[in-house]
Amino acid sequence: MSCRRRAWLIGAGPALAGLGISPAAQAGGQLEEPLADSVRTALAAAVAGNGAPPRLEFVSTEARLAHLRWLGAMSERLARRKPDFNVRREFLETVWYESRRAGLDTALVLGLIEVESGFRKYAISVVGARSYMQVMPFWARTIGDGDASRLFHMQTNLRFGCVILRHYLDRERGDLFMALGRYNGSRGKAPYPNMVMAARRRWEHPDAATASPVLAAAPAPTR
Repeated sequence: MSCRRRAWLIGAGPALAGLGISPAAQAGGQLEEPLADSVRTALAAAVAGNGAPPRLEFVSTEARLAHLRWLGAMSERLARRKPDFNVRREFLETVWYESRRAGLDTALVLGLIEVESGFRKYAISVVGARSYMQVMPFWARTIGDGDASRLFHMQTNLRFGCVILRHYLDRERGDLFMALGRYNGSRGKAPYPNMVMAARRRWEHPDAATASPVLAAAPAPTR
């Protein structure tokens, strides 16, 4: 980043914050790339639907207790950023659901959200990336219904972000370092992947692997 651009961002910070725009948002360089029809169809199917995360059922009492320990620990860590307990719980359970649905580590997704938006639902980058996972509006047109305003809906944003990261992981054949670079638009450069991986460690918990709930059919409300 040039000195002139850095100075502009620093000077613009208070004004941008007043508009809900985050000068520190990271995904502004996410690139719109041509997608094969088969890939576009698969991604569109992956983000389709707006149903709430199903109610969780557990295969054993220990699995339920492990999930509750994980939820309690994550809620405590998130309390400063989201003071309302019910909002935190709903957010964490949705992150858990959408990350597992996409085959991603939940701690990784939480770390990425921390770096991208600081857990702010209405964060907007200087180039328009939106909400928790700083999804660029072109994704709504490319694989969604074209309504970019829906990227401020919590579950929609988390679903798009997780599906996009899964797509980049598949493109990079499982190389997380390169996939994170793609997510940020800085493929092959270390600063962004290093930040996300450092944040990921802050969201790891020993009960995450033990907590293996089964997804029941009954949905819960979501914001």
